[in-house]
Order: sequence, then C-alpha cells, then structure tokens
Amino acid sequence: MSAVSAPTPSSASWLRPRSPFATLFVLAVTGIVLAPLVSLAVFAAKGDAEIWPHLAAYVIPIALRDTALLLAGVAAITTAMGLSTAWLVTAYRFPGRDTLVWLLPLPLAMPTYIVAYVYVDLFDALGGAQALLGRLFGLPASAQIVTIRSLGGAIFVMGFVLYPYVYVAARAMFQTQSATLIEVARTLGATRLMLMRHVALPLARPALAVGLSLALLETLNDIGASEYLGIRTLTISIFTTWINRGSLAGAAQIAWVMLIAVAALIALERYGRRNRRFILSARQPRVVAPIALAGWRGWASVTFCLVPVGLGFILPTGYLAHEVVVRGLLVGFDPVLIRHTATTVALAATATACAVGLGLGAAIAVRLARSRLLDSCFFLAGLGYAVPGTVLALGLMSPLVGIDEAINWLSRLFTGSGPGLVVAGSGAALVIAYVIRFLTIALGSAQAGLSRVSPHMDDAARTLGARPGEVARLIHLPLVRPALGGAALLIFVDCLKELPATLLLRPLNVETLPTYIYQFATRGNFEEGALAALLIVAVGIVPVIRMVRYADLPVAENGRRSRAS
Repeated sequence: MSAVSAPTPSSASWLRPRSPFATLFVLAVTGIVLAPLVSLAVFAAKGDAEIWPHLAAYVIPIALRDTALLLAGVAAITTAMGLSTAWLVTAYRFPGRDTLVWLLPLPLAMPTYIVAYVYVDLFDALGGAQALLGRLFGLPASAQIVTIRSLGGAIFVMGFVLYPYVYVAARAMFQTQSATLIEVARTLGATRLMLMRHVALPLARPALAVGLSLALLETLNDIGASEYLGIRTLTISIFTTWINRGSLAGAAQIAWVMLIAVAALIALERYGRRNRRFILSARQPRVVAPIALAGWRGWASVTFCLVPVGLGFILPTGYLAHEVVVRGLLVGFDPVLIRHTATTVALAATATACAVGLGLGAAIAVRLARSRLLDSCFFLAGLGYAVPGTVLALGLMSPLVGIDEAINWLSRLFTGSGPGLVVAGSGAALVIAYVIRFLTIALGSAQAGLSRVSPHMDDAARTLGARPGEVARLIHLPLVRPALGGAALLIFVDCLKELPATLLLRPLNVETLPTYIYQFATRGNFEEGALAALLIVAVGIVPVIRMVRYADLPVAENGRRSRAS
C-alpha cells in the first residue's frame, strides 16, 4: 500500500494563515464596510462640544428606553411566531401545510412603513376596523378601542412583518436535521413537545440566533414605521437631530451610540451560537418524516399558522388591492411604473449577487485560514446594519467622492480629461450602499451554514490534492446552499424596500418603487401609491416561492432515496 502524499504547496498554501490572499480579501471587505463609519466618526469629532451634553441629558435616555422596549417586544413576537410556525410546517403534515410553507415568508415583501400606514388607516377613529370593533362591543363610534400609534402598535406591526427572518432561518435548519436523532429521542420516551425543546431547538439555535439578530437589527434601523407611529427610537433621534436641528455632527454622535447597541446584538447572536457546532455527516442524512395531524389538531395548526401571515401579509395586501380598485389606479395606470420596477429589480439583483458573493467568500476565507485577525475583521464587517440608511448615505458621500476624484485624476493623467462623477453619480453608489447595509445577512447565513460542515471534510479534500477553490465549490457551496438561498431572498427583498439611502444616493432622474411611494406619503395620500406598493410585493413574492421550492427539493429527493433503499 502506497503512503498518502501530503498536499502540495500549490494546493492550499494561498489560504493558510501565513498567506496574504485570504487576509487581504477579508480586510478589503471589512474596509468597504468601515469606510462610511470612519467618515461618520470624522463628522462626530468635528461637532460642537455643547451638542453632546444636551443629547446625553434629553435625547438619548428616552431613545434608549423606547428602543429597548421595542426590541424586547419584537423579539418576543418574532421568536414565538417564527420558531413555532417553522417547526409546525416542517415536523407535521396537516391540511394546507404545503400552501402555508410558501405563504409564511411573504410578510418580508411588505415594507414596515406601508404596513404601519395600513393599520393606522384601519384603526383610526374613522377606520373600518375600529368601527367593526365598536359594533361588536357595543361602544360608540368615537371610542378608541385599539391605538396603533403607540409602542404596542409598533411592536405589533414590526413583529408580524419581521418574524419571517426567524422562520426562514429556523426552517432551513429543521429541514436538514437527521431523523436518527429524533428516532433515538422517541425510543427514550420523548413527547412531541420534548422533541422540539430538547432536540430540534438546540440544533437550530445557531440559525435562530442569526434570524433573531437580523430581525432586531432591522427593527433598530427602521425609520418610516417608527416615525409614523410616534416612537422615539435611536434611529428617529438621529433623523430628527439631522433634519430638525440641522446637526449632522449630533446625528453622527447618536449613530455611534447605536453602534454600541448593534455590537451588543451581534455579540448576543454570537453568544447564542457559543459552543454549538452541530456537524452534518459526510453521508447524506435521512431527514425527519412529517407526522400527520388529523382532526382538531390539524385545523388548530392551520389556524395558528394563518394568524401571522394574515396579519403581516394578507390583510395589508388586501387593503392595498382594495385601494387600487376603489381609486381606479389600474384604469389610469402610469406607464412609468414599468421603468421604475425594472430599475428597482436591477439594482436589488446586482446588490444581492455582490453581497452573497462577498459574504460567502469572506466566510470561507475565515474558515480555511483560521486566524484571529480574520475573525475580528469578520465581526467588524457585520456592522453595516448598524447605520440607518440616511446616515449610511451621508457617511458614504465622502468616500464615493474620493473614489471619483481618484478616477478623474487617473483619467486626466492618461487622456487629459475627467469623466466626472462616475461612482457617486450612478447606480453604483446605490449598489455599494445596499451591499454595506445588508452584508450582515450574507455573512451570518454563510457562517451558520459552514458551521455545520465538518472541518475533517476540508482536511480530507486537501489531503487528496483538492485546491481551495475546489473545496469551496464541491464541498462548501452544496452544503450551505439552503442558507445562501435564504440569505439571497432576505437581501433581495430588503434592497427592494430600502428607502432612505435610495433617496439620498440615487442618480438624477432615477426613481425606484420606494421613492415613488414616498412622494405620495409625504403629501399625505399614500393610498395613491398603493399600486407601486403592490408591485414591490409582487416582485418580492417571486424569489420567496422559488427559494421555498428550492429549499424543499433536497429534502424531497432525500426522502425518495430513503424509500427506494
């Protein structure tokens, strides 16, 4: 028997800790994210020394209190709804289960500010829902039974719109859990509730931590819904300090307070995944067969799953469709909406591809290089979610102008003339802002997926002479594909809905669907933009359905293999 040869230097040396390639790649990704934060730090340092004491005494304490309460409420709703519905549609089979699988993620296609507008209209003093509740309880028409413009209303709206962050992440992990673990627990007398609590939930904890942190970060960065519902969060304080007080330096100072909160959330997500490395077998695992629920249990499961999707998607969409019909928006269709839709989709798709590619590449580089420096850089690269869209856009202006000045200098050096604003004056600025804003999703999902791949598989492939690119393509990519599919979905839909950064960085004469809707909202008749809002929903539904079908395909094929064997 011949001895197994060691891997040649050319096969893996460029990804070893002493090689600069992986380090330079991760440093470049981190530099892209930190550039606007450094620019914000410069703005904050140039601020008047009298601004900070006022902010610390009168603005930040109230903002911190409202933000903490909002995050706690949203965390409770998103965890309860996302985790329980993901477990129900994965572990059980009941009437309508296959339809609910792709219905449950759909609230992600709804912008939170649009849902807030809808519920305020429904539950204001003259709203249809308020009148219906009044008749049911025998109260006068002027009675305010439900107050949406409150902290509870904000928690309600955001919780039922953002729970799919947890649902998508948890379901992806529930689907890949081996049936062997469940069967062993059953032989030991575990009940259905015990299976979820002691087996399924601990195995899915890394994904749950990622999904919950993304939902909370999205809540922390929300402007439209919080402002409309009257909640003074840190993000609203940043916006009002900049707009009403005209103090960019003060806004930057509050933004750095937000960075501490976001760093705490990311640390909480890492803490939630501590000492939890559940590795998939090198062989294809046999997945858990769903348990059939009949009778009242089945219909109770249907009703429970319909509650979040009904409140977060069906009701707001029905209201928008009603406004489109009543106001004749289809009859007087504005053809320019087709161009705005194409622009929105193109920008979102480009940013999604860039973010997923950078996130996967950085996660693989950190995994293979195994360097403390890269681990720290990977953590810093996830801070882009910390900055609201408006502040991120302002922080990006100086770096983008600097890039354009460098391009013009090189152009004048070789051709004698400069092209002008190549980056800052084009769609590239929006793509860069989207990538920085949502790179956290790709990084967290890629790392959570790679944590389930045994390092021994990498070592075995290297021993057989596989190059790092082959290891990533043949081992890592197939095994993390469900996690990457979910990340691509979340990034694409979030890019579709992004408003503040788009308003500030979009080129002249370029509109996206969110900015088109914003024009009507500022005039107080957002219902006139109901058709554009439905177009955002329609475009977002397509990747949701494709992702759900794609995620279910490996499980179905695995089940057929198990039955055939």
